[in-house]
Amino acid sequence: MSRLEGKAALITGAGSGIGRSSALRLAADGAVVMCADLNTQAAEGTAALVEEAGGRAEMLGLDVSDGAQVEAAIRQTAEYFGGLHVIFNNAGVGGGFGWDQTVAVNLSGVFYGLFYGAPYLAEHGGGAIINTASVAGLVGLIGPGQVSPGEIEPGAGAYVAAKHGVAGLTKQYAVSFGPFGVRVNAIAPGYIETPMTEEVRGDDETRDFITALHPLGRLGRADEIAAVASFLASDDASFVNGVVLPVDGGYTAR
Repeated sequence: MSRLEGKAALITGAGSGIGRSSALRLAADGAVVMCADLNTQAAEGTAALVEEAGGRAEMLGLDVSDGAQVEAAIRQTAEYFGGLHVIFNNAGVGGGFGWDQTVAVNLSGVFYGLFYGAPYLAEHGGGAIINTASVAGLVGLIGPGQVSPGEIEPGAGAYVAAKHGVAGLTKQYAVSFGPFGVRVNAIAPGYIETPMTEEVRGDDETRDFITALHPLGRLGRADEIAAVASFLASDDASFVNGVVLPVDGGYTAR
């Protein structure tokens, strides 16, 4: 039996990158998957890829910054599949969207998934929640070269603040809902080759700089994050709770 056989999962931000790879991996490991994304066409594309690979998936449009939509998505997923066991709060944006939108998506979006998802799972036999944090949820970010105070990118502050908040929420909900059979963990990826990092990777100097920050000497792949998500979702991680797990090629080991 595949390790996620009989489990239903809701993945936000499933239209591309880590979310798409995670939908494919969780489905390959036996789960049925609801692919949720603000971009409904992208979510539909992910669901189609899962089906083509022999899995079962559905899609729904979801703006995670809207708490009512997140609550509805949790209930719709459970109703459609006849249960819900895994919630992956993965949707996110980069640091170039300003304070309000960055925090609304990257922090409030995760909070809503926890606020509505943890009690739901607790009331229905328990389950696993996974949040996408970042190395920026553990340390500050740096860029190549020296810049003046006026040139410092303000979006980095919003991104780091939001991802540190995700780390804190992960620990708090793990403590609060562990007694009810709900495990809550986060993944802190390093720089991953996804559409979100495409722009920064397009500049040779910046790409070389961020690559060198990873002791393994390369950037990560979305499927490497998906593999960890599948583990945390499974009973193989039955005693793992409240962890913010770096999957970063050694980025935060310095």
